[in-house]
Amino acid sequence: KGALVLFGDEASFAQWGSLGYTWAPRGEQPEVKTSGKRKSYKVFGMIDYLSGRLFYQGGTDRFNSSTYEAFLRKVLNETNQPIVLIQDGASYHTSKAMKTFFAKHADRLTVHQLPSYSPDYNPIEHLWRNVKRGKTHNTYFPTFESLVTAVEAGLSDVQTQPHKVKQVMGTCLDQMVPSEHAVAA
Repeated sequence: KGALVLFGDEASFAQWGSLGYTWAPRGEQPEVKTSGKRKSYKVFGMIDYLSGRLFYQGGTDRFNSSTYEAFLRKVLNETNQPIVLIQDGASYHTSKAMKTFFAKHADRLTVHQLPSYSPDYNPIEHLWRNVKRGKTHNTYFPTFESLVTAVEAGLSDVQTQPHKVKQVMGTCLDQMVPSEHAVAA
């Protein structure tokens, strides 16, 4: 049917920093400055299984049903194919408001829930991990704007190069969905 098979999720990128593995000379503890500000940049994202296309939207608002619905409306407006959405069971994904939204858009939007506590089944988790590793781990952000700039640069780079999304997904999807089923979607 020409449907997009989208894996959706969200991630927060903290201004106060995130630590990742690094190296240092033996006996020397690496240090990363922090602003101490408890602010984060929140990003909704979806990746297309077949093409590697990335849809995302960042902001400072909380993750909730209304911000999730706004993101889904954006994705629906940017596409014209049917969408098969695979998502986790976050409370705002399964809220009454979202069930109403999904029912209203059932002509184009089919939703499947991942099993509880199974982030390894969602390949967009690999994208978040790579963006954090490349743009925010072990990095000092003196201003919130510097954090947003770094995250947007990482996501924009990936968005303009779908092959990078497919590389990030790796063999995860090949193991989950046999190729003859992927073509049927």
